[in-house]
Amino acid sequence: MVDAEATRPQRAEAHAPWVEKYRPRVVKDVASQEQIVGVLENALKTGNMPHCLFYGPPGTGKTTTALAIAKELYGPELYKQRVKELNASDERGISVVRNKIKTFASQAVGAPAPGYPSPPYKILILDEADAMTGDAQSALRRMMETYSKVTRFFLLCNYVTKIIDPIASRCAKFRFSPLAQETMGARLKFIGEQEGLEMSDDVFAMCSKHSGGDMRKAITLLQSAARLFAGKISGASIVEVAGHIPDEKIKKMYDLCREGKFEEAQAHMEDILRDGFSGLKILDQYSDYVLEADCSDEVKAEIFIKLGEVDRFLAQGADEGMQLATLVSTSIKALAKMASAA
Repeated sequence: MVDAEATRPQRAEAHAPWVEKYRPRVVKDVASQEQIVGVLENALKTGNMPHCLFYGPPGTGKTTTALAIAKELYGPELYKQRVKELNASDERGISVVRNKIKTFASQAVGAPAPGYPSPPYKILILDEADAMTGDAQSALRRMMETYSKVTRFFLLCNYVTKIIDPIASRCAKFRFSPLAQETMGARLKFIGEQEGLEMSDDVFAMCSKHSGGDMRKAITLLQSAARLFAGKISGASIVEVAGHIPDEKIKKMYDLCREGKFEEAQAHMEDILRDGFSGLKILDQYSDYVLEADCSDEVKAEIFIKLGEVDRFLAQGADEGMQLATLVSTSIKALAKMASAA
């Protein structure tokens, strides 16, 4: 019975998502954000943290940094009492601010934890704060003013422009940049060695390409490929797991448009949809191909205007087939103008 109890945490660790298993535990281990890490480490030495606003693309270390700060300040035990994490995309209304946030922020702090700085305030981590309504943000601003002596607010978001100015002006702002391929490759190599994976040389480049600088997505791709291909991973394995449309299919779609073959181009596009790829994925890869294609800037501009419109309509729930057909039509017209001008 004792042996079973002892091995339970080990089994849980073995089956844990690698994103959590290999999440940095201290601020200095956060990858590729040297300037931010330097500033925050200096603040940690004094224990006097300001309200913080972390912004930047997904998977660049915002949540990891906030959690690491809290754990360094309070340790594993006091952390449970002094830190509260909320996801504002799930709980974004004013009632959450008035109830959950106010209740936590107004509480007095208890005794410090031996061996840790344990400053006399709590930390509220509000992830995806840019999803909060305007009224909720206004109420949050008043909370930040009222309870600043006993609570520090860490706001995490992708788009800083969606945070109202009165909140942004009360925070120290830190911009997190997408991770470089070299940095991402080094971290993925470390994880691969720890997990005993056999990886080809192009795995890291493919992870970086298909994650777009998002470390969380890159690690998830690596773990998914490891499970699917029994620990023997190649660049092609990553491409398959990422749900990438084969490049030759996107090229054929563009070539058919260039040749003015509307019915064939539309039928080919519908075949891609039937293969299980989403309309948004087609837009994403088609835009990348057009950007690098051998056509004039005027043609690219016309196609990209239509790409933007289709993207907006798809986000609003429009029919994928109809919207992509209008993209094919616009592409044919734009490319035909270039051909006639030549």
